Amino acid sequence: MPENKAVPLQVKKTKVRWFIVSFLFIVTTINYADRATISVAATPLQSDLGISAITMGFIFSAFSWSYALGQIPGGWLLDRFGTKRVLFWSLFLWSFFTLLQGFVGFFNASTAIILLFVLRFIVGLAEAPSFPGNSQVAASWFPDHERGTASAIFSASAFLAIIVFTPFMSWITAYLGWEHVFTIMGALGIVISFIWLKIIHNPKDHPRVNQAELDYIEDGGGLLDMMDSNANKGSAHKNGMKWSYIKQILKSRMLVGVYIGQYCISTLTYFFMTWFPVYLIQERGMSILEAGFVAVLPGLSGFIGGVLGGIYSDYLLKKGKSLTFARKTPIIIGMILSSSMIACNYTNAEWLVVGIMALAFFGKGFGQLGWAVMADSSPKEIGGLSGGLFNTFGNISGITTPIIIGFIINATGSFHGALVFVGVNAIVAMLSYLLIVGDIKRLELQG
Repeated sequence: MPENKAVPLQVKKTKVRWFIVSFLFIVTTINYADRATISVAATPLQSDLGISAITMGFIFSAFSWSYALGQIPGGWLLDRFGTKRVLFWSLFLWSFFTLLQGFVGFFNASTAIILLFVLRFIVGLAEAPSFPGNSQVAASWFPDHERGTASAIFSASAFLAIIVFTPFMSWITAYLGWEHVFTIMGALGIVISFIWLKIIHNPKDHPRVNQAELDYIEDGGGLLDMMDSNANKGSAHKNGMKWSYIKQILKSRMLVGVYIGQYCISTLTYFFMTWFPVYLIQERGMSILEAGFVAVLPGLSGFIGGVLGGIYSDYLLKKGKSLTFARKTPIIIGMILSSSMIACNYTNAEWLVVGIMALAFFGKGFGQLGWAVMADSSPKEIGGLSGGLFNTFGNISGITTPIIIGFIINATGSFHGALVFVGVNAIVAMLSYLLIVGDIKRLELQG
């Protein structure tokens, strides 16, 4: 009689990775909300301090000067000291300096303007590691075929910030004063930073993850060690940045095309986060409170588009399409839709303007897969540094966009040229992915 052999039970894998990306989504929403505080408070700020459109453009851009400059050092810090620790200090410090902006009104106008610029500059520097860190989390916690959805979820947080926090901050501005936008949002971020320490862990260190989930992630292309500090691994990072690596990255046609695309896509982001509320108030005659609530529909459309773009990309992968096709297709579709905002120049109907902007926001979200592309293509040795370089290019637009739009408004007295400028950037992003990027694959470094 044959011997009965016990059949091993298949252990059901945990789903901790989705809990991780959900909290990352919350943190990134706070990130974007803190960036947007200045745009919500802009109109009463301009009135109280006598700030011109050009000066306001420079104040809007202060964040991005340091944010762009801090990307490569921020990426190196992530690789050197680990994602969890660096992102905690990033969140705590940007929240603290957001809170301090609420006190600039105690100074005379010229001093307040300088302080506002300086504090925004410091906030940008503190936030610099945030998105390269997010990319490391996505690469570490998710297999290839889920990474587009994961990256889209935290990228879509920009739109949740508009949906939830723009009306909230508009209400604070209208009833409590613009100063309290900064103090309340800053205090909220400080609280969230300490929750981060309790919730976020490297995959292998998380107390709730099981081996089945770790195997699933690793077998699917996830890099389980990417969030770890390289300090004790004998890595080249112990001796500082590998500038030869940066040179190799900048020689990659694929990555240069991605960087150009990200610059243009970020132009849309910074229009929405700086001048868009001002557009609704000054060009369309809405009150601060009306603008805050009207912005919810485009923001909701962008959020839905962002999540659907990631899901659609991963769906294409599961259906057997190439990584290149799966990532590029939503980006191209999204940028075509985003360029539709130019049509707002040809209607006076407020409902139609809101509808067109909702379509443009949806397209921007649908095509916002740059961080998924980076998680797919960054060299595994320097994920943080590579993401930092990518974000440097993207956030140069955070410097140029507010200033260029400020000059356009000052010269023409309207937003017509500004909408054309932003719409053309969407078209250039599409062309960059079509004509320059080529095949999307992980870059292998030499030496």
